[in-house]
Amino acid sequence: MTTLEICAGGIEDCINAQAAGANRIELNSALHLGGLSPSLAVLTQAVKKIDIPIICMVRPRGAGFCYNELEKEVMFEDAKIFLEAGAKGLAFGFLTPEGNMDWDATKKMIELCKEYGADSVVHRAFDCVKNPEETLERLIELGCTRILTSGQGKNIMSGLENLAKWQKQYGKQIEFLGGCGVSLANLTEILEKTGLEQLHGSFKSWVVDPTTTNGEVSYRYSDSGDYDLCHLESMKEAVTILK
Repeated sequence: MTTLEICAGGIEDCINAQAAGANRIELNSALHLGGLSPSLAVLTQAVKKIDIPIICMVRPRGAGFCYNELEKEVMFEDAKIFLEAGAKGLAFGFLTPEGNMDWDATKKMIELCKEYGADSVVHRAFDCVKNPEETLERLIELGCTRILTSGQGKNIMSGLENLAKWQKQYGKQIEFLGGCGVSLANLTEILEKTGLEQLHGSFKSWVVDPTTTNGEVSYRYSDSGDYDLCHLESMKEAVTILK
């Protein structure tokens, strides 16, 4: 059975992911920004209410992954707090202005995860590096657990060739988690064309909040609805397909 990780934006998503039969959760806030660090309260409640492993996003802001020293201080403080609160791993990514992996910060985060017996997951910052194979080999040397990647494509369907190549060449040395655009419609094709053993998706639906807009005032961030939640029935169907 393929491992299904749900990209969750809050406690309700976590509860629904477990109810659907998902194997693992990546816990975030602000999914519309690509996922930011969750609050400690959300993680604490999730650890109390669910049994499947929770990977915590460590990302202090939107945009790219080139962080200054103040941002890094916050990230490492968050990381330690999350691990002590029960996270089973951390998702993170550090890049230099030139588009290379920031190896000092990356090594430090991997070592922190090892101290807690937790998974170290380099997220889709990897899809922005200029030298993916060289980066892969260095991550393997450092003992990184897993890479969340679209194969450096704008979405997973445009990165299938790279994913298939990397899974074949490096899949016994590091885990690959395919993400970005995973849906019920393409699950089977992704697996058939890549040989991946893990997939990552949100399977979201949109919810209306009647207080989102008032005349010219609007807090809506999508034309599809007011805010998004992982859709229970879609996740259940995904689990069934992947069995």
